[in-house]
Amino acid sequence: MLLVETYVDASAIEGVGVFAAQPVAKGTQVWRFEPTLDRALRAGEVQALPPAARAFLDRYAYVHPDDRTIYMLDGDHGRFMNHADDPNTDYAQGYAGFAVRDIAAGEELTCDYGQFYSSHEFLPSLTEKFGSAKPKDASK
Repeated sequence: MLLVETYVDASAIEGVGVFAAQPVAKGTQVWRFEPTLDRALRAGEVQALPPAARAFLDRYAYVHPDDRTIYMLDGDHGRFMNHADDPNTDYAQGYAGFAVRDIAAGEELTCDYGQFYSSHEFLPSLTEKFGSAKPKDASK
């Protein structure tokens, strides 16, 4: 669950992204897992879904960093957060995300997908932009 005011808009990175609606100070907690809003789905639950639902999760969910059998789905604008090589948020604590620098109102919130799982492959349009099908620190 995002803890700062945000909105979704066109992104120069990929399709749409999530943007800060107000300034966010460095060190501010911007996200936390909230089970009443966010979903944690077991792999078996995902496999039992219709193909269209699985495709949606393939695009917007991510694998839990500590348990590869759980798919995480943000229930708010967080699902639109895009990858950046120099992100303005940090998710090293797993269930919490923090601003690593001051973020201006109107600036896109970004994260390093490599913090979530090393086997992630970018969408084809991002592969062209970043020059690789994997995040920069996929060797973790």
